[in-house]
Amino acid sequence: MTSTPESTRSAAPRALISGASFAGLTAAFWMRRLGYRVTVVEVGSELKKGGTPVDIRDETIDIVDRMGLLEAIRDRSLPPRTVEFTNIDGGVDARLEPEPADAGRPVDGYEIPRDDLLAILFAALEDDVEVLFGKSIHELTDLPQAVRASFRDGSEGDFEIVLGCDGNHSTVRRLRFGPEAEFSTFLNNYFTVAIVDETLIEQDTTRILSTPGRTLMLNAYENKTDISFLFHSDDELSYDYRDAQQQKGIVRARFADAGAPFTDFLDKALDADTFYFDKLSQTKMPHWTSGRVALVGDAGYCASPAAGMGGSLAIIGATALFDAFQTAGGDIDGAFHEYELSLRPVVEQIQAAAVDFGLASFFPETDAAIRARNDSLAAG
Repeated sequence: MTSTPESTRSAAPRALISGASFAGLTAAFWMRRLGYRVTVVEVGSELKKGGTPVDIRDETIDIVDRMGLLEAIRDRSLPPRTVEFTNIDGGVDARLEPEPADAGRPVDGYEIPRDDLLAILFAALEDDVEVLFGKSIHELTDLPQAVRASFRDGSEGDFEIVLGCDGNHSTVRRLRFGPEAEFSTFLNNYFTVAIVDETLIEQDTTRILSTPGRTLMLNAYENKTDISFLFHSDDELSYDYRDAQQQKGIVRARFADAGAPFTDFLDKALDADTFYFDKLSQTKMPHWTSGRVALVGDAGYCASPAAGMGGSLAIIGATALFDAFQTAGGDIDGAFHEYELSLRPVVEQIQAAAVDFGLASFFPETDAAIRARNDSLAAG
């Protein structure tokens, strides 16, 4: 791609984006399109790899098409998977077969490995989008027409706009809006995801086994398997979200007495380099913007993995902000107002569906809830 001349870059307003995942990379794409000089800071040393595949459906298909990325996503999309709901004895209580391919019918969505989608988004950023790994924000200070960001390495810079795209445990949200606990709604469950380079069940299959308060989910695709353990907890657990060994100890303790097939996969999940653990929660805030600072994606409105839309909602949110800027003619105050107004009904609908449908489907708490789920799925 052609670089922007130095004189044009110097005259352009500056945007700082914290976080280089789906929200951050999509926001960087659109802010560059609006004419900003974009700097992305990411606390990790590289793009964060691992995680379950991402669904690109409905509105998100239109968005990635607008971005010119649909063909690349289509080329890396996964085959449809059969979903099996099994019982402790190994039987299948309900099976959902994928829709057969039909050249005469529009495709209703794509599923793409998370790492591939990140790579596609990263490659779409032009050369003048600055991405700095191993760098994080320490302090934000308002100036008359900008925000001064001080970084943990001692450097600082002034930016016309700052976007917190830094996930569920957002630093920008904490610095600007307050502690995480003020905005986090605990959904009484915890989950872990690990990816192993083995096919542990039939290829292109998802298998879900639930007993009261505990669920094992396996996704097999491209000669690897996602292993997810999910469990109910009446109260929030105290742990360091940066301490993987402590988290693995929690998971092991919760499933040590679960028996097969739970324990058949426990060591593989806990030994995986891609292990991830977190509480199931939603972020609910009265406002996602303050002055020249805005939150995008999980930082502002995490719907939880129960929604099945984490990556998609990040892309939708970043694009809603871009559309708001266009509606407002580039005015930051007007754009932020429009962003809040237009996106909030979408977020509220997705968060409600995560609780009403997602929890019942993947986190059933009783035998009766498991039977009701399986009977409903078996009945079609």
